[in-house]
This record gives sequence, structure tokens and C-alpha cells, in this order.
Amino acid sequence: TLRQTKNTAPFLQGRTEIRGEIVMYKADFDRLNKDREKAGLPLFANPRNTAAGTVRQLDPALVVSRPLRFHAYDLQRDNPKEVPSYSKAYELLRELGVYANKVATVVNDLTSVKAFADEWEEKRQKLPFNTDGLVIKIDDRAIYERLGVVGKAPRAAVAYKYPAEQSTTKVKDIFVSIGRTGAATPVAMLEPVVVAGSTVQMATLHNEGEVQRKDIRIGDTVIIHKAGDIIPEVVEPLVTLRTGNEKVFVMPTHCPECNTVLTKAKADEAVWRCPNVACPARSQKHIEHFASKGALDIEGLGEKNVVALLEAKLIADQADIYNLTTEQVLALDRFAEISATKLVTAIAAKKNPPLARFLFGLGIRHVGTQTAIDLANHFLTLDKLQEATIEELAAVDGVGEVVAEAVVAWFEDPQNQRLLEKFEKSGVQPQSVTKQGGPLEGKKFVVTGTLEAMGREQAADKIRALGGTFQSSIGKDTDYLVVGANVGASKLAKADKLGTTQIDEQALLKMLA
Repeated sequence: TLRQTKNTAPFLQGRTEIRGEIVMYKADFDRLNKDREKAGLPLFANPRNTAAGTVRQLDPALVVSRPLRFHAYDLQRDNPKEVPSYSKAYELLRELGVYANKVATVVNDLTSVKAFADEWEEKRQKLPFNTDGLVIKIDDRAIYERLGVVGKAPRAAVAYKYPAEQSTTKVKDIFVSIGRTGAATPVAMLEPVVVAGSTVQMATLHNEGEVQRKDIRIGDTVIIHKAGDIIPEVVEPLVTLRTGNEKVFVMPTHCPECNTVLTKAKADEAVWRCPNVACPARSQKHIEHFASKGALDIEGLGEKNVVALLEAKLIADQADIYNLTTEQVLALDRFAEISATKLVTAIAAKKNPPLARFLFGLGIRHVGTQTAIDLANHFLTLDKLQEATIEELAAVDGVGEVVAEAVVAWFEDPQNQRLLEKFEKSGVQPQSVTKQGGPLEGKKFVVTGTLEAMGREQAADKIRALGGTFQSSIGKDTDYLVVGANVGASKLAKADKLGTTQIDEQALLKMLA
């Protein structure tokens, strides 16, 4: 959907990569919503979410119909000497007719950085698009590369966020929401108010202690903002506006979903929890988490479909999804024959997930993706993990006593034991981790670009299963850079500099065979 330009590049040989982001201007968003209102269609919430949702659409005609714009922020060449700085990249982008930020500037000291940031804190409201801050980075690419990265974040760039936009509204009510781990979270129901470009009607209050500390009451006029310009949060109540009719929030003693008594694992813990693993609210969140991209990555099993399956009583937990038939799914209003078949097929394809993904998908408290990988690599099989003691678990690098206690408690719970038995009866068998000494033991891999035969996460799983290590960025210890399609010039340049062996996708597939 990019508009054509008649400008030509000052270079013809080699590869050029232009990086940028897709945005929707405020005026374009307003026009789009007016057109939808006339057509009787539901209105979009804000430009940011609309742009993000549009680029995920599979229908090209629909994408073209939306007023999206491309803002470039970098241009890279195979030969990094052709574009020695970010300011040079911006210059070349403008020569090509590609939009690049017109007010981006180069300064030579921190005082000038601060002055620029202060100037645009107010002026940003006049920009045609929404922004919550600046990116400040080293202009010289050679210095930028030498500074390296921490995790995925380059040391030579930092995001400078402006204070979150605030609004006032009233607390209509406070209810309790039950999460995947049973956490009972007070949530404020608000009179609708626009904050940072979108209408907010609810905001998390985190826990009972936070409500008491801020003294937030039902009926209060409150100040709200979006933490990180994303998550609505109540800052404080305006006590001077109280009328005397406000009501103090009282934390319920029982789960609002299943009526189980709420508990705390420890007296000093801030969060009350529903201990009932079969709680409907917990079941929904657990199934969504199990099917999520970081866990089993089951396509088509998102929130709406999970709710539909639960309401039809076709499933009650994660294991039940494996017993669904196309005929059962087809009976629901949301599904046609093709979509029902696709969902059942997608679920069946995930009966032998990597052990780490399965562990993460179980939703054990404190067990994130990396901890799941650490546990899988140490114990190798689900059976051995179940038999592990707190001491054995705590001895695993990166685990510790708190996580160890949570893992043991999860496996000792009779309801969780029944869940594992259901998985087994449904034919679900997590892949055991290959013992140390695999063909890729000690080898570290980085992937750049797009792979055709598999996604990046799949490649990572296969590399780990054979004893290798998957890295997010190139370092001195990286053994192989796997080069796919549409690669970034910076990783290639760094691999050349460090002497990292570069292989194509076919070579990787041979190593994984």
C-alpha cells in the first residue's frame, strides 16, 4: 500500500533495507471513524490500535482502504560505509521521497538534548500523529555498534518518555477480576473518558492494599493516566470533591466467579487468590495462555473462541481442547466448516510440544518462558520434573526457592494431577529434551531475516532440542548466523567484523536433520 515515488536511489548495486513504522494520522483516523459511523459500523478506539490491527489483516483490499502511512527511521546498505550515520540515513531517505521525521536533529551535548526534549513536550500535541516521547541515539554508526546491546536493547539508544497524559473521571463501581493464577484484582469501573487518544472505562487497582493506600472509594472523582501510555491506572482521588456519599471498597472474602474462599499463600502477601483450579474465570485465562504464541501457539484459539467453547460446555480446561471434533465446533455460531476444521487440525498438531513450551503453557506461578527452558534443560522429561524436590529445583541455575516451592505445589495439587492425566489420555506427550551431548551441544545460533521452512520460534526449539543455544543478538561467542530472506545489514556487518560463520537456511536444515 506504499505510494510510489519518481525519485531514484543514488546507488544501484547491493541490498538496501529501509526500516520504519506504520502510523495513522489523527485527522485520517477521525475521517475513518466518521465514514464507519455513516455506514453503521462500530467505531475504532484510537489510531494506534487501528493501525496495528490493520497491518495484521489478511485481506489486502481492506488494508489499502485504511489511511496508513509509513514513517522511515533508518536506511541500511550492505556496505555500512555508504551510510556512516543516522543523519546520513535520514538525508538519503528524503532524497528517495520516503517520509522521515522532519524535525529530527543532531546535537552535541546533553544540555541540547534536554532543551529539544522540553521544547517538544508541548509541541508534540500539534503533530499530526500521537507520540509519547523521543528516541535519543548516537548518530555515528561505528560508535553505535561498538557500544553493543543488553538483551535486545542497544546501549546507544534510549527512549525518553514524557509524563503520561492525565484526565479526571468518576469511579462508578469497583469489582474484582480473577486472573489465570487466581489473583483477585480490584478493577475500577469508570465513567467513560478519553485518555491518550482512547476511551477508558476501566482501570486496574492492583490489590486491596493499593486501594486502601490511595483511599479510592466508589463515587470518587479520580485522576487517571495510562502507565506507559498503555495501561489505564488511577493516580489518586480528588478528596476535596467528595460529597459524603462515597462508599469504601470492601474486598470480598469469596471468589465472585465460583464462590470459593479467597486465600493468601503467606500472611504478608499483597494479593488474594482463588485457589480453585476449576474456577471458570481461571479456566478461561488458562486455556488462552496455553494456546498463546509463547506457549503452544495454537492458531485460532484466541479469547473469543475460548469463551464460545466454554459457554457451550465443550471444554472446561486445557486438556479438553484435544477431544474437540469438527462437528462439535461447527455447531457453534462463530464457525463455518473451513474454520472449524482448521481449529481442530491446529490443536491436533500440538500434541507433542517441546517440554519447555508445555511447562510454560501450564501456567505454573513464577514460571515464565526462560524458567521453563531452564527446567526442561535440567530435568529433560516431565516425569523427572514432577519427582523433583524443592531442594533439587532450587539448585537449578536461574530458579531459586520461591519458584521451586511454586513448582512443587503445582504438581502436588490433586486437580493438577487430574489435568495431567487428562492430557495423557488425550494423547498429549511433551517432547523430552535431548540429553547433553547432542550434535549442536555448545553451539550458539542467531537468526536474521525470514525463514521459509519454519518460524523463528520453531527454529529456536529445534536448536535447543539438539543441545544448541539460541541467541537474540550476535556476540563474540556466537558460532553461526543463519541468514534468511530480507536480512538486516547491521547483523551481517557485525558477523563479518566478529568473524561469525554465516550459513543459509538450507545449511541450518541439514544441521537439524
